[in-house]
Amino acid sequence: MEKKFEFTPKLRYITYALMLIGIVALVFGFMGDPQRGWINILLNNFYFLSLAIGASFFLALQYITQAGWSSAFKRIPESMSAYIPFAAVIMGILIFGMKDIYSWIEPESHSFDEHQLHLIHHKSAYLNVPFFILRMVLYFAVWIFMTKMLRKFSLKEDMEGGIKYFKKTELYSKVYIFTLALTFSLASFDWLMTLEPTWYSTIYSLKNFVAAFYHGSAIIILILLFMHGRGYFQFINNAHWQDFSKYIFILAIMWAYFWFSQYLLIWFANIPEETTYYVERLTGPWKVNFYANLVLNWAVPFMILLPNYFARKKFILGFVIICLIAGQYIDLYEQIVPGTLGEFDIGFVEVGIFIGFAGLFLYIFMRTLSRASLIPENHPLLEESLHHSAH
Repeated sequence: MEKKFEFTPKLRYITYALMLIGIVALVFGFMGDPQRGWINILLNNFYFLSLAIGASFFLALQYITQAGWSSAFKRIPESMSAYIPFAAVIMGILIFGMKDIYSWIEPESHSFDEHQLHLIHHKSAYLNVPFFILRMVLYFAVWIFMTKMLRKFSLKEDMEGGIKYFKKTELYSKVYIFTLALTFSLASFDWLMTLEPTWYSTIYSLKNFVAAFYHGSAIIILILLFMHGRGYFQFINNAHWQDFSKYIFILAIMWAYFWFSQYLLIWFANIPEETTYYVERLTGPWKVNFYANLVLNWAVPFMILLPNYFARKKFILGFVIICLIAGQYIDLYEQIVPGTLGEFDIGFVEVGIFIGFAGLFLYIFMRTLSRASLIPENHPLLEESLHHSAH
């Protein structure tokens, strides 16, 4: 059994190449339209931040529920969480492009009518640049501190053994999920929903929180699939794969529930300030994106993983997760671009910047993963994970 992951020079060069593609695409984006460049930075940074947040939530949930089946591969979500400080730096850079992203900063220069200007002015006590930045700093401070503490206790547990640090991690996990629920909800409101400042949805933050958990968990499983095929985590058996499939299947239903709830409540309430959001997304080229979102994030995983025969098929699980990678991008693209750029245009700039962010995310993940033992040998529930069986 491999006890250490090696971040080889070949893997480093691959991540460097991916990041270089992203830089080139970003330069092209800013040369053509600076707003397009800023929007794509926001979209992709939030995309990979949500994966890191979802992975950290998965990790905390395992401790709170004292789940043993996942203990042997907890280094995966720990390492994914390492992206959060880098996301904070990128969000800090986005401050310089806020005027190109958020219309509420200078509403008079946009095509708002008198009623909309009144609504934006009414929200100015909350929607103003200094308070926006202060909240951003607070969100990241909470996330970075809590994930660093979970990582610290995990490494100390490796060195000292016993249940002292397991109990500490369990306690901090309980605090973390409470603070995460509040801060990530507000962050979703701040960074995404205010892109269209006259529109609102009370279920919006819950939908994005579930999406982060859903897709973060999917990436954990995809990484395990990839590493298992290269000799790591050889203890993973059919029972693990079946549980992974169940995870994706259940979260697909949860995602669909919140997606449909938001749509149903807004569409049938027929309040003009709310329905404009869906009217725009159900016309022209956006209509294809709208239904592709539902197909990739719900229909594909639900229909494919519903038969028990497919539950333990690794290649089928991998295919579903690849669809979810595209699904999460389409979901965020639908939330961000119509209210900012207004045009459906996925070209080299969008694909290239996504590849660049993926390279950065993989670099941070693999570098962190290589710095500790791959298997947490002193975890008190490790044996349950190594000899996991279906019930």
